[in-house]
Amino acid sequence: MAKKQGKIDSLLLVIVIILVIFGIVMVFSATFYSTISADAGAYHFLFLAVRWAIAGLAVMIAAAFIPYRVYYELAPIIIFMSFVFLILLFTPLGITINEATRWLGVGSGDNALTFMPGEFAKLAVIVGCAWYYTRYADMTKSFTRGFCAIVFAALIYFFLIYRQPNLSTAIIVVVTVLVMMYIAGVRPGYLAGLLAVGAIGIYVILNSGLLASYQIARFTNYMDPFSDAQGDFYQTVQGLLALGSGGLTGVGLGNSGAKALWLPFAENDYIFAIIGEETGFIGCILVLIVYVLLVWRCLLIAMRCDDRFGMLLGSGIGLIFAIQAGLHVAVVANIMPPTGVILPFVSYGGNAIILFMLLIGIMLNISRVGGEAAEGRKRKRKEEAA
Repeated sequence: MAKKQGKIDSLLLVIVIILVIFGIVMVFSATFYSTISADAGAYHFLFLAVRWAIAGLAVMIAAAFIPYRVYYELAPIIIFMSFVFLILLFTPLGITINEATRWLGVGSGDNALTFMPGEFAKLAVIVGCAWYYTRYADMTKSFTRGFCAIVFAALIYFFLIYRQPNLSTAIIVVVTVLVMMYIAGVRPGYLAGLLAVGAIGIYVILNSGLLASYQIARFTNYMDPFSDAQGDFYQTVQGLLALGSGGLTGVGLGNSGAKALWLPFAENDYIFAIIGEETGFIGCILVLIVYVLLVWRCLLIAMRCDDRFGMLLGSGIGLIFAIQAGLHVAVVANIMPPTGVILPFVSYGGNAIILFMLLIGIMLNISRVGGEAAEGRKRKRKEEAA
């Protein structure tokens, strides 16, 4: 018998709409000068951002009405398709841009239809982990079935995504899997052992001579980016200068100096630097608060769901937003080595906004079922108390 549907989580919907609108404004601001210099017109990225936002909204609405249990039935297919798409990148079908092969698609320019298997992989690992630890819940504590099997799959994902190369997405996917394993009930000792082995492995690789000197320098010298301000750390330095020049209240929307051809790809990997310059420390804190509310709402919806699959699926979605937003801010603030990570709902990116809006649509559907279940439990407690 189908579960009774409740109301969608209106607060989550409002939070997402605020982020999307804010993202359109910031993308327009960040790309104003670069599009003029490229003869594309000042409103070029504004129109593209609005177009993708509308497409994402349509995807979110559709996903909100699809029962989330459908993804349980489709999980094996989604996982299989994800691996196939990632492998196809290493065939002539893969599209290389800026020395990275991350796209499949046809056409060229703004009318090209492109698809990023790395973004689809985020959905696949969330659905896959939720499905596996629901279907084989009794195997969660097993070292071989509950731990090793998923770690092996995660390492395959990491290798295929890293080879594009796309280290940021590879990190996001692996971290999401590890945290979902913990939420699902995998023994903490197994995960702690894996982290220890990983730390040792990184140390060995850095001292083994397997990496080129510039690769080692990029990893170990990031805390002093000004030592190579015109080389590998040019974007990092420009991002820090933009972030720091905003002061407490910022220079005002549209008044960024860094976006005037100083900070490359400001609309993508370094949008938070433009936010810091134009809205200041106060604006940055407000943006971070909104993301905390977003993640909190997702996790609250997941906890209210009385279905293990829905709980794990919702938790994974919340984790993706938390991990990706956290990594973006950490890179811009130079807390971690530079690697391209976009800010969810705010940075420009067609594939990304479609994925994130799809995830929100799934979250809204979980909230309808979980919210009704929570209300049912509340009514039952009142009746028992009476």
